[in-house]
Amino acid sequence: MITVIIVFVGNLVMPSSYNLPELVKKEIDALVKAGYYSSKSDVVKDALRTFLYEKKNLRIAAAIQLYKEGEVTLGKAAEIADISIEEFKERLKESGIKREIKVESAGKMDREIAKMKRKHE
Repeated sequence: MITVIIVFVGNLVMPSSYNLPELVKKEIDALVKAGYYSSKSDVVKDALRTFLYEKKNLRIAAAIQLYKEGEVTLGKAAEIADISIEEFKERLKESGIKREIKVESAGKMDREIAKMKRKHE
């Protein structure tokens, strides 16, 4: 068993454990021993980054799912997908995912603004 750190674009990190075939483990070890990487973890992270970079559709699918689950904001999801916010909104629409827009009351917003002003006085 090997622990893999999946790093999407941005600061989103999801550690998980996966079983890899013995040959893949040996290849990873060989790359470290040959000096191409400083650790097994670096090999796996680079492989996953490259994979997600090459497979833009999977990056977008991951971003949509993370947004749908409320794990990331709209802006962060667009960043993960490496597309504009407008394009990400269109992808959500195409996927049948409705965006929730939270609206605060004017009174609550005024209180928050006043609180921020007091902090900076």
